[in-house]
Amino acid sequence: MSSWNKSSWREKSILQQPTYPNQEELKNVLEELKNYPPLVFAGEARSLKEQLAEVANGRAFLLQGGDCAESFSEFHAQNIRDTFKVLLQMSVVMTYAGGLPVVKVGRLGGQFAKPRSSDFETIDGVTLDSYRGDIINGVDFTPEARIPDPKRMIKAYNQSAATLNLLRAFASGGLADLHQIHKWTLDFAQKGEISQKFEDMAGDIERSLKFMEACGINSKTYRTLRETDFFTSHEALLLPYEEAFTRQDSLTGEWYDTSAHMLWIGDRTRQLDGAHIEYMKGIKNPIGVKAGPSMDPDDLVRLAQALNPENEAGRLNIIVRMGADKVGDGMPKLIRAVEKEGLKVVWSCDPMHGNTIKSSNNFKTRPVDSVLTEMKQFFQVHKAEGTYAGGVHLEMTGKNVTECIGGSFVVTEEDLSSRYHTHCDPRLNADQALELAFLIADTLKDAQK
Repeated sequence: MSSWNKSSWREKSILQQPTYPNQEELKNVLEELKNYPPLVFAGEARSLKEQLAEVANGRAFLLQGGDCAESFSEFHAQNIRDTFKVLLQMSVVMTYAGGLPVVKVGRLGGQFAKPRSSDFETIDGVTLDSYRGDIINGVDFTPEARIPDPKRMIKAYNQSAATLNLLRAFASGGLADLHQIHKWTLDFAQKGEISQKFEDMAGDIERSLKFMEACGINSKTYRTLRETDFFTSHEALLLPYEEAFTRQDSLTGEWYDTSAHMLWIGDRTRQLDGAHIEYMKGIKNPIGVKAGPSMDPDDLVRLAQALNPENEAGRLNIIVRMGADKVGDGMPKLIRAVEKEGLKVVWSCDPMHGNTIKSSNNFKTRPVDSVLTEMKQFFQVHKAEGTYAGGVHLEMTGKNVTECIGGSFVVTEEDLSSRYHTHCDPRLNADQALELAFLIADTLKDAQK
């Protein structure tokens, strides 16, 4: 690590980066961003790491969820609030059934950049640069919109700052109070079977709270009843932006990426000798690495040792994204390789990315049944291997979208066109996300027996 600095990634090969036509403008924007206040603080990142250490040791569960890709056009306080509400619902379901604290991490306040399978997109014979997220270019299929614009980084920062400000207010200002649990259900989901199941559970919690209050335990005297810890995360894809927010902590002298509490490396940018791994080696934030079907067990061990050389619990989260039909073959060998080396990691399941299909009416979608199946198999494999299934990583939203098919509040292929709003990949809506939370809760409950 003696050769690491926040710019040393620039000496490595790099993938999934835009080519900015105006390099002088890019330089000016990055110089401006370097002087902007941090979005998060080193102490907060350390707190998350401590909580993730509890997950790694089997004493807590990680819930990580939010937008596939945040957008400038859908930036609205109500959208942030509703996603926060769904994450609160999911976490209380898991805590109540599983008896474990839930570490809440949002894909919010910075999830703007997206890797793409191709650098170009062709429609009706016209070929343009692929859309790489609002922090880089625009979603409209026009030559002007698809030109990478560095000034978008400033807009992404401003939106992230406003989002974080609101999330902190929600987490500490009363919305997260357990006495408000009945107000977390979103209007559009109130008629569903899963929402009724939540309301029944909320009634039980409410009665327990009244008993505790009679014993002198209430939200006025106990912070944990009225507030919650909530952290942010995004994929550290656009490294010039991440470098601009890499700051040295005045207390420890260590380097942190202050654009989010947790960062992760995608399946397409995890090359051991590549720029993204080089960058992540030196920051002290908790970090994640995606592991898909192509991940070689020996490569995963080498990545874990490079990213977490001191083998600290809470530092590294392995986010497995196999696909429902590949978990049984792909996951056990990864777990065995990591266990053989005695590596301390959080095992988390991304049941979304490996289950993307095209519908008959040409929409990119994900069957909820496949999502639930992958989650079930994730738990089953860990039980068979004697290891701890520690978390879930979701693309979901509090909006009433129709992007994933199936679920108890059934969305059909014909429904997809009615409220398909994502700029990139399909997300679970509130009802579908809550259905998954109950599945996880039942599994955690069984594990406690």
